[in-house]
Amino acid sequence: MAKQPMLKFVSIGRDMPEKRTAEARRQDFHEIYAEFADAKAKEQAGRCSQCGVPYCQTHCPLHNNIPDWLRLTAEGRLKEAYELSQLTNTFPEICGRICPQDRLCEGNCVIEQAGHGTVTIGAVEKYITDTAWEEGWVEPIAPKAERVESVGIIGSGPGGLAAADVLRRAGVQVTVYERCDRAGGLMTYGIPGFKLEKDVVMRRVEQLEQGGAEFVLNCEVGTDISFDEIRNKHNAVLIATGVYKSRDLDGPGAGAQGIVRAIDYLTASNRVGFGDSVPEFDSGELNAEGKQVVVVGGGDTAMDCVRTAVRQGAKSVICLYRRDHDNMPGSQREVANAEEEGVVFEWLSAPVGFAGDPVNAVRVQKMRLGAPDATGRQSPEPIEGAVEDAPADLVIKALGFEPEDLPTIWNQKEFEVTRWGTVKAEFTTGRTALDGVYAVGDIVRGASLVVWAIRDGRDAAAAILDDLSLAQAIAAE
Repeated sequence: MAKQPMLKFVSIGRDMPEKRTAEARRQDFHEIYAEFADAKAKEQAGRCSQCGVPYCQTHCPLHNNIPDWLRLTAEGRLKEAYELSQLTNTFPEICGRICPQDRLCEGNCVIEQAGHGTVTIGAVEKYITDTAWEEGWVEPIAPKAERVESVGIIGSGPGGLAAADVLRRAGVQVTVYERCDRAGGLMTYGIPGFKLEKDVVMRRVEQLEQGGAEFVLNCEVGTDISFDEIRNKHNAVLIATGVYKSRDLDGPGAGAQGIVRAIDYLTASNRVGFGDSVPEFDSGELNAEGKQVVVVGGGDTAMDCVRTAVRQGAKSVICLYRRDHDNMPGSQREVANAEEEGVVFEWLSAPVGFAGDPVNAVRVQKMRLGAPDATGRQSPEPIEGAVEDAPADLVIKALGFEPEDLPTIWNQKEFEVTRWGTVKAEFTTGRTALDGVYAVGDIVRGASLVVWAIRDGRDAAAAILDDLSLAQAIAAE
C-alpha cells in the first residue's frame, strides 16, 4: 500500500521558498523568493489536511480547487495539478505571486487555525504553473471553431485579459483597446518587478496575441476612438479600464514640486525596468536615489512605493499611516518585507502640510484611534499640539485610486454610475443597463485585488457567450 502523501502538517512545519536576504533584495528588482524545489513543493503540499470543508477554497475569489491540486502535487502528478489549477484561474502563476494569501486562502487554512501553520498555497501555485511553462504544458489558445461575433474590450488589465482568454478559447473575435504602449494594466506598469517580474505578464499577453486576440495599443477611448465607434464595431463591449484617478493630499504646500502620485512614480520605475527612456526618472523627478522619501498611505500601493524607493537608493524611506499596524489595509507580509529592507513606519501619523518648494519637509500630525466608524474600524483623530516635521525631498501620494469620469470622457451621459463613480453592473455577469455593454473589475468594484478582476472577467465572458448564443438562436428563427 502506498504511503499516504497528505496529512503531514503534524510532523512537518510550514516552510516558504528561500527568501533572499534584505541586503541582496535592496540591490535589484528581481523577485524576492526563490522557486520551490520539486521535493520541497511535494513536502509542503503534503501538509494539507484535506479537510471536509476547505475554507481555503471558499475564501478564494476564484474558488480554486486548492486541496485537489495540493494532493496531486504531493503525489508527484504535477501536470494534472496544473491542468486542474488552470480550470478555474486564467493566470495562476500571477495569483501565486501577488495575491494576499495571508488574507485569503492561507489566512483561512484549517491547520493554521489549529496552530500548525498554514499550507504555503501561493508558493505551490506559483511552482506548479512556472513548471508547466518550463515543461511546455501550457497549450496555445486554439478554438475548435471560429465564431463571427466580435467583442471589444476596453482595458488590458487582469479583468480584460481574463475575459479575452475565455472568449478566444470559445472562438469569439476579440479586440483589446489599451491606452498604454504595453498591455497588462497595473500588472505591467503598477506592480514592481520584485513582486511580479514582467516576463511573467508579457508571456500571457503573447499567448493571447498568438491565439488570435488583437491588441490596439496607445489607444485612448474618447480621444483616439469614441466609445460609440467601438460599440458599433462589435457585438458586445466589455469595460475593464480599472481605476487610475489618484486620491489627492490637502494642506498648505500640497502643490509643491517633489510631491508626486504613486502611479506616476511606479510607472516610471517599471518603464526603466523595460529599458525605456524615461526623462522624468533621469531628471530625478520620479527617482528616489539619494533622497529622503516619505510615502503617504497604508495599502499595497504604498508598500510598492516604499520598497521601490529602497531599491533606487533612497537615503531614507518613511511610510506615514494614520492608523496603527493592526488596522493597516496592506498585506502584513509586505509590511514585514519592507521593514526588513529598512523602511521606517510612522504609525498614527498624517500629513497636514508641506514646507518648501521644492518640498523639503512634511508636517506630520500625530493621531490616536477613537470611536469606530461605519465600517467598524476605529477612526483616527488628531492629538492636539502633536505636530512635527519630517524631512523630505520626495513625497509620494499612495492614498488609493478612484474612477475616472467615464460618462464625460466618453460622452455617454446615459451611462449609469454609482455615487462613487464606479460603473453600475451586475456582479455575477457584468451586464450594464446599456444593451451589449458589460463592465468588470475595479471600474465596478472600486480599487480591489487582481484575483477579483480575474474572477469578474471570467464571469462576464461566460455571460457574453450566453448572450451571443441567445442572440444567434433568435436570429436563426
